[in-house]
Amino acid sequence: MKLSQFKFDLPEELIAKYPSHHRDEARLMVVHRESDKVEHLVFKDVLNYFNDRDFFIFNDTKVFPARLFGNKEKTGAKIEVFLLRELNPDQHLWDVLVNPARKIRIGNKLYFGENEELVAEVIDNTTSRGRTLRFLYDGPYEEFKEQLFKIGQTPIPDYLERDAQPEDAERYQNIFAQNEGAVVAPAAGLHFSRELLKRMQIRDIEFGFLTLHNGLGAYRMIDVEDLTKHKMESEQIVINEELCSQVNRAKDEERNICAVGTSVLRAVETAVSTDGRLKPRTGWTNKFIFPPYEFTLTNSLITNFQLPYSTLLMMACAFGGYERIMDVYQVAIKEKYRFGAYGDAMLILD
Repeated sequence: MKLSQFKFDLPEELIAKYPSHHRDEARLMVVHRESDKVEHLVFKDVLNYFNDRDFFIFNDTKVFPARLFGNKEKTGAKIEVFLLRELNPDQHLWDVLVNPARKIRIGNKLYFGENEELVAEVIDNTTSRGRTLRFLYDGPYEEFKEQLFKIGQTPIPDYLERDAQPEDAERYQNIFAQNEGAVVAPAAGLHFSRELLKRMQIRDIEFGFLTLHNGLGAYRMIDVEDLTKHKMESEQIVINEELCSQVNRAKDEERNICAVGTSVLRAVETAVSTDGRLKPRTGWTNKFIFPPYEFTLTNSLITNFQLPYSTLLMMACAFGGYERIMDVYQVAIKEKYRFGAYGDAMLILD
């Protein structure tokens, strides 16, 4: 398919700048693939479409405060540093993006914090905006990490066009987030409240967790028209034996299996074997899913309303059918659903 096929006109006012007051009270559009029926509900109604012992797969990655603001030595120029991933804990090495990049060269020192508590040295150029930083800190590692994250801000998406606020630290995080490593929140999971998870347990609806550390790749602009030529950035995944046993048992018993978010969908499709079984996996994935695509394990998907041209929209179209999903996006715009990470949700069913 072509990139231009994923264009649609999204009114700016429909991009949600802030989350709904309560996690489970965002709106929910339910799309039935077989009948093309579309329903409009509230997210807390999502369990009405599942039976006892159906299985939900969540992504338990945890977003860390990845956005830092500092100053360059000598000139004092203001610099934004976006932490991508830790390369070497012992040496305090981090892979980062810097802005403005043209001012940051190897050998420069950067100062962070109100009292310049942290200092970092640029030791390598990785891409046009990418750098490797070594933080110069002599204390214990735990103390360094605490200091780093105290200075950092919640990395809410740039398209929100606002600064992070204290409440973002909680709301741009799933309540079951556990394994630190993401710079992008798995947005579909943001709608699940403690009350909703409790209701799942009371209903005997089962769930399990995998980890995919969401990076910035999903928000990067695709610069090729032919999607077969686009290369996704690799993201780290961990799928353990316990989840595989749970999912494979659910499949054998012909229960519904719901992927909560496109990151879960991507991880599962990376780890599924040719015989349709989910296999344990620890490593990286750069799998790029776009229509047409045959999914193996999951038969339902919860996803937010995505922005034009995004790889997340492409995955939703692959799962729900290109024409169907692009049509219901027009319905969503007409009905004023909210788009983006803090927006409303869609449930795609058979």
